[in-house]
Amino acid sequence: MSVSDAQGYIRSRRRGRSEDRYGNGDQGQEPGLVPGVSMDTTAVDTTAATAATAGAAEPAEKKPRTARTVGVVRAARELELRRGEFELAAQLGHIRTIAGPAAGRRQVTRQEIDRLRAAEGFPEALRERARTVGTAEGAELLTVSPGRFTRLARAGLIAPVRFYLNRYRAVVWLYPADEVRTFAAREPALLTGRLPLPLRLGPDAEEDRRPRNWRGRRIGHLLHESEDPWERAAVVGCVLDPALLAELVPDPYERAQLNRLRPELAPGQPESEAARATVRRLVVADHPDEIRWHRTSLAALMTEARRTRPVPRPAGPYVDGTPPRARTAPEPSRPAGRRGLLSRLRIGGERRGPARRP
Repeated sequence: MSVSDAQGYIRSRRRGRSEDRYGNGDQGQEPGLVPGVSMDTTAVDTTAATAATAGAAEPAEKKPRTARTVGVVRAARELELRRGEFELAAQLGHIRTIAGPAAGRRQVTRQEIDRLRAAEGFPEALRERARTVGTAEGAELLTVSPGRFTRLARAGLIAPVRFYLNRYRAVVWLYPADEVRTFAAREPALLTGRLPLPLRLGPDAEEDRRPRNWRGRRIGHLLHESEDPWERAAVVGCVLDPALLAELVPDPYERAQLNRLRPELAPGQPESEAARATVRRLVVADHPDEIRWHRTSLAALMTEARRTRPVPRPAGPYVDGTPPRARTAPEPSRPAGRRGLLSRLRIGGERRGPARRP
């Protein structure tokens, strides 16, 4: 029997029941049934439903699964940025990154990439926000002379974001172009006429605040990225002099932990010893106020790190701020065996006493 015939039988059966209800059905047989035909209505209903949906229920194509997070290399490629532009944009806060499964590896969410790609002016606007300028180009943006731009930067009014050493081992500071334009719109009085007296003759005219501002910006970025108390303590401790760090953290096991997690503030590693010495002078804090601030921050972070996860050591946990004493090995005992010839001669001479001279 076909599906259409089965559906016709079902309709006739329902019609027969209604006729029987009003007294018009045939007597002696079940209403709605054709003589000589036996049918299971449940099977017919199931067969009809299966046949009706057989052609429409085709398996849907599986969409490829996309990762919720991607690494920084792939994120830079999808955002059409070079690696240095991506790192600078993340440091300035234009690209939000999250901690990856591996220590020190950052990732970017798919939602963040979609947000940046959907922004107006992509990718030129994002590249412009990640662009840096030197002294000459920065002076052009401010429409001032390079000397005036250097004075403003030395006074701390324009903070650098990076630096590098040229072939003469001179420090070349780089500034965010977007911040330079913002400074020009915010402080137009400093771009023309004579500079204020403190900037020309006061202490601000002699002190160069560019290294200090760069260290503060770099440390702030690393602290923002890290949530581990030991990593945060290592970030603050990396700008302190090693002798001062040993004084503040006397435990050698804790200093080893800080050195293991120590981040690299300056990009790259200079080849010559003179260039490395120049970079060390820029990395280590030298101003009294800056040193005092980092000492206080390190003490608070070390207290939190010791309470959260003490460093394992053979002598037990850190107690009362004093390093554990090193255990001295006991002196080996002399074997109780036969004595040597010199020992027997020495003992024999002591028994006989000193020889008398005639």
